[in-house]
Amino acid sequence: MEQLKDVYKNEVIPAMMKKFEYKSVMQVPKLEKIVINIGLGDLKDNPKALDNAMNDLTIITGQRPVVTTAKKSIAAFKLREGAKIGCKVTLRADKMYDFAYKFFNVALPRVRDFRGVSDKSFDGRGNYSIGVKEQLIFPEIEYDKIDKIRGMDIIFVTTAKTDSEAKELLSLLGMPFKN
Repeated sequence: MEQLKDVYKNEVIPAMMKKFEYKSVMQVPKLEKIVINIGLGDLKDNPKALDNAMNDLTIITGQRPVVTTAKKSIAAFKLREGAKIGCKVTLRADKMYDFAYKFFNVALPRVRDFRGVSDKSFDGRGNYSIGVKEQLIFPEIEYDKIDKIRGMDIIFVTTAKTDSEAKELLSLLGMPFKN
């Protein structure tokens, strides 16, 4: 949506400059990218799961996912180095803003007993991550067409230096934090 980009230019930048007393517009933090990751623990039992997860991610984001592989072998998990363990999508520019708008205004309100997202999921460097328990909160996913309910991790990467700057940026963009 062009709307979220306009909100950033017209509302977020002036508000952030005033609150944090930046000297230049270039100091104002911005959303750099959004990474959506689906980890598949049951890939050994169900080889078709990767195709279904990739299909779901493609429908949700409008972009083809990349397959993620294991970096090292772990015997306890019966995992070999190089084995396929999930898929991820990195969204930037317009697709990133489209996804963020849809996530804040359409998907999150569809979560059962939703009262806002936690403000404790910042990493200390201005990035925010949130876990979603089921892909059904996105309106593009049809209940009849899915084989299994899968969760996903969504990471909002910002150029903010501190968590307070990142929280202010995300809340001005429309992220519904708990009060």
